[in-house]
This record gives sequence, structure tokens and C-alpha cells, in this order.
Amino acid sequence: MAQATTAQSLEIKPSESSSPDDFDFLQGTWNIKNRKLKARLENCDDWIEFEAVLDMRKTLNGIGNFETFEAVIDGRPFAGEAVRLFNPKTRLWSIYWADSNHGILDQNPVVGSYENGIGKFYAQDSFDGKDIVVLYQWDKRDPEHPIWSQAFSLDKGKTWEWNWYMYLSKAA
Repeated sequence: MAQATTAQSLEIKPSESSSPDDFDFLQGTWNIKNRKLKARLENCDDWIEFEAVLDMRKTLNGIGNFETFEAVIDGRPFAGEAVRLFNPKTRLWSIYWADSNHGILDQNPVVGSYENGIGKFYAQDSFDGKDIVVLYQWDKRDPEHPIWSQAFSLDKGKTWEWNWYMYLSKAA
């Protein structure tokens, strides 16, 4: 669905089934078990684990949704917010992120769609001064226990470092 065409651009095409209902499974409140690399793009294999709570609601008459994420990481409170927008013309989702560490909305949203229960969303970005491709992946094949994961690539998507996993379960 996505391919790096140059160092500065990605060609992202929607799946045939892409729709504004793709994130409906995520509505409501979820408990999350997180597993995150301590250091990214440093050949690190040490992980930290922590719990979080996610709450998502649909907006904009169904073509958008808004998510809040709250956790304590290394003893410090952390809050994040995602805004997801479905473009009816391109049939692609754009996902924007902001968090309490940076206080800015992403300038490079990840963009993509779902196919067979797996959503893949890509962006050109930078991390610690390195040009990267970012991949957010949502696996909703088990809608009661979806999994979100994040990977970075230094070589335009040929290889990936998976650096964060979120295992969700519906809150009581």
C-alpha cells in the first residue's frame, strides 16, 4: 500500500475496502499494556513496560475520530492525543499526534488504510537528526484485543525496527 519513491516522498494508495468506519472498533475506553524500546535506532534490545488508558470517540459526522492516551512512564505522567481524519476523495486516513513531551501537533501525519484487518500508516519524518520512514500498524483482526505497533526505517522501508507495541483490552 505504500512505497518510498524518493528520499522525500512516499506513494501511498488506499485499499479497496478503505472506509470511514475503519476505526469503529476502537470507540470507547481501553486498558493498554505497552512495550517500548528504551532507545530507538541504537540497536537496543532493552524494553520498558507500562500501562495506559486510551479513550476514542468519533467526530466530524463519522469521518474523523479523537483519541486520548494517558500513562505514567518512568514515574512521569504522559498524555497524548491522536486526531484521525478520513479523506473521502483519496480514501486515505491521516493520523496526527501530539503529546505532553513536545506540545506540538505532528507536521508529518502517518497516512494509510486497512486491508484484511491490518492498517498500515506511513510518514517521512526525522528522529534524532536521521531521516526515517515511520510505520504505525493497527491489527484489528481480534477487535476485542487489537494491537498497535510502531516501526522506524532508515532505508526507505527495506528494513524496520519495531520499537513500540500496545496490547489493548476493553475497559470494564
